[in-house]
Amino acid sequence: MPVMNLLVAFNGSDASVAALRYAASLAKQRGAHVTAILAHTAHEVIDRRSRWIPEEARALLEAANSEILAEVTRRFEELRPALGLGDALDFREETGRVDTLLSEGARYYDMLIVGARTESDDAHVTHHPDRIALQSGRPVIVVPAGYDAGAQHSHAALAWDGGRAAARALSDSLRLLEADGRVSVLTVGKRTAWPIADLMTHLERHGVEAVHENFPITHPVAQTLLSYCERHDPSLLVLGAYEHSKFREDFLGGVTAEVLEKIKIPVLLPIEKRMMTNYEKIHVARRDLEKLRAELIAGIGTQKDRDPDLLILHERVSKAINALSA
Repeated sequence: MPVMNLLVAFNGSDASVAALRYAASLAKQRGAHVTAILAHTAHEVIDRRSRWIPEEARALLEAANSEILAEVTRRFEELRPALGLGDALDFREETGRVDTLLSEGARYYDMLIVGARTESDDAHVTHHPDRIALQSGRPVIVVPAGYDAGAQHSHAALAWDGGRAAARALSDSLRLLEADGRVSVLTVGKRTAWPIADLMTHLERHGVEAVHENFPITHPVAQTLLSYCERHDPSLLVLGAYEHSKFREDFLGGVTAEVLEKIKIPVLLPIEKRMMTNYEKIHVARRDLEKLRAELIAGIGTQKDRDPDLLILHERVSKAINALSA
């Protein structure tokens, strides 16, 4: 099935501008339609129902929120003429949980294109591409800020580990590769169980020129992939995205997160969801509760007259942590 209907997340950041331009380049090649979406939360750092928040403070928050959204919209409209899509480009605004809006919205499109996340993004318009890839059911292309080479897919690098995510990533990338495109299959370490010969035959039968490059385990996987892309400058890195629980990220590290943070070319993330074990769920719950307890302690410590409700909540959170630790 050809790529004909693209969704791009636009929040006004430099990375989202790069993502919009990338989407426009791909759309013009394929005769596709692009919908740009400004997904944002209500930017409420404090519950609106809290009676102790002055009306003046509420008004300032709402004004700041409106100005940010207006600025994002203005930036989009300034970019629109140069994109050259005419009626094949739409723009809309949605309010809710940003990752959820993008994940659910992407299900009605062939692909979601987003800018890489940065710490400077405003909190109520920021998104998490790796989470969206796991939740959306659609492939996600992440474009770093400053990328301006367009959607040229003559050379893709495929990070292959023989797993389901890598297989799905390969399938998604075949829709993007140009007729004379080539793929560099990258593996790390000796993996006798991986049928590389079968993979190369599969690519050949799709008319794709492919080469296999294996790297020894002398450096972390993420560093190996980043170094390869820096040296050979492929137009796309195809990377299997697994649903690593926070437990696994704490102890094993996150290849996907490190690559997305440092890479200078677009990255395609496929769909792959792995359920957490009960032990991992307990670990995540305990970690989150410990974080909440630390915040409660900090809040209580700054109060001259301690709020009894906070003290009760602190006691209940501590009991829950002890129960999960038993």
